[in-house]
Amino acid sequence: MWNSFSATRNVHSIPVLPALTGLMLLAWPFLIGFGLANNSLHGILPVMALVLLLRVCQARRQGGPLRYLFVSVALAGIALCAASYVLHAHQWVLLYPVVVNLVMLVVFGGSLWTAMPVVERLARLREPDLSPVGVRYTRRVTQVWCGFFIINGAIALFTVLHADIRLWTLWNGMIAYLLMGTLMAGEWVVRQRVMKNDA
Repeated sequence: MWNSFSATRNVHSIPVLPALTGLMLLAWPFLIGFGLANNSLHGILPVMALVLLLRVCQARRQGGPLRYLFVSVALAGIALCAASYVLHAHQWVLLYPVVVNLVMLVVFGGSLWTAMPVVERLARLREPDLSPVGVRYTRRVTQVWCGFFIINGAIALFTVLHADIRLWTLWNGMIAYLLMGTLMAGEWVVRQRVMKNDA
């Protein structure tokens, strides 16, 4: 009934590019941790910025309600890579998870003040004639994700300020993803019940 965030991927995209950029974004904390541990971050940053630039080009060819979100997140990553490279300060690139959560919060939270929240737009890609129950449910899911972005972003900021790269990598490279996956799985279970009751 309702699709996940990946529903916005354009089937006509070159599959290698989304896969490459997606893997790089997932591996971002580990790449940063590796670069700092081996004193090679200055050489890794241009590569990361280039992959993010490719992500911008790919996202601009996509449709869907999250198109500009993907572009904004990638541009933010490029700016942070550039700041860290030019200023020789790794703290800037550590802020990327914080910025991602902030952008997501702005997009999802801002959509709550419109006629159609983000999750409802995603749902209507699969079911244009969404029922009133579905509309209420998608609004609530949007609110839940906003709460997640606030909490996750705040903890990500704490890991930056705490200045412990191991803690930063552990949270942003593992725990945050596990929590996100748990939330998505839990939402799927609830969604099945809502669909059953709405049938």
